Amino acid sequence: MDKRVNAKLEFNRLMEYPIAITTCLLALFFLSPYIYLLITSFKPATEVIASPPRLLPTIFSLENYRGMIEYLPIGKYFINSLIAAGISMFISVFLGSMAAYGFSRFSSNIGNYFLLFTLAVRIVPLISMAIPIYTVIKNINLVDTKLALILVYTAINIPFVIWMMIGFFDGIPKELDESARVDGCGRLSAFIRIILPISLPGLATTAIFSFMLSWNDFLFALLLTSTSSKTVPVGISEFLTAYNLDLGPMASAAIVFSMPVMLFSFLIQRYIVSGMTLGAVKG
Repeated sequence: MDKRVNAKLEFNRLMEYPIAITTCLLALFFLSPYIYLLITSFKPATEVIASPPRLLPTIFSLENYRGMIEYLPIGKYFINSLIAAGISMFISVFLGSMAAYGFSRFSSNIGNYFLLFTLAVRIVPLISMAIPIYTVIKNINLVDTKLALILVYTAINIPFVIWMMIGFFDGIPKELDESARVDGCGRLSAFIRIILPISLPGLATTAIFSFMLSWNDFLFALLLTSTSSKTVPVGISEFLTAYNLDLGPMASAAIVFSMPVMLFSFLIQRYIVSGMTLGAVKG
C-alpha cells in the first residue's frame, strides 16, 4: 500500500514539469500578440517597418512614445475614456445589481418577461442600434459630449450586470434577508448591509467586465464624438490614414491604453478569481 502511494506521489511530481511547460507555452501563445505589440513600441522607427522584420530591436527606444504624444492629445483622450467608462461602470453596477436583487428575491411573471426582454436587448447586435441611438443623442443635443457616452454605455451594460449578478444573488440564502429583517433592517438596509458585502466577489467580477465593455468601445465613440469628447480607441485609429500607417506610435498608444484595465484587474484579481469560481458553483 505504501509503495503504491509513494509511486503515485512520485508520478504526480514527475507530471508537474510537463504540465508547467505546457502551461507556459500556452500562456506564451496567447500573449504573443501583446508581446509583439510591446516590443514594437520600443523599436526605432526604421526597425518597425524593416524588411525582413526583426523580432527584437537593436536598441530600445522611446521614439514611438514621443511620436504618440506629439501626434495625439493622448492625455485628453485618456481622461475622456476614463470618465465615460468609469462613471458608466459605477452607475450600471449600482442600478443593475439592485435590479438583479429584485429579480432574485421577488419572482413574478412580469419580472420574468422583463428579464427576458433585457436579455433580448443584449443579444441584438450593437451596430443595429447605432443609428437610432445617434438620432436620439442628436435630438437632445448631446453629440460630442461625455454625457452621451455615459448614457449609452450605462444602457448597454445594465442588462449584462443584471444577468451576471442574478446568479450570485440566487446563491445567497434568503434566510439571511429574513434574519436581517428580524434584527430591524428594512429591505434596502438588508441589501446594502448584508447582501452586498457577501456579493463583493461577484460585484468585482461584474465591474471589471462592465468597465472593459465601455473602455474598449469603438463604434459608439466614433459615432457620437468628434473633437472634445473623443476617446483613445478613436484617437488610435487616426494613425491609420489612406496614405500612411504610423505603426510605432500606434503600438505605443495601444500599450498605454491597455494599462488601466490591466492595473484594475491586478488590483481586484483576488475577487475576480473567487467571483468566477462562485458563479461556476452556483450555476
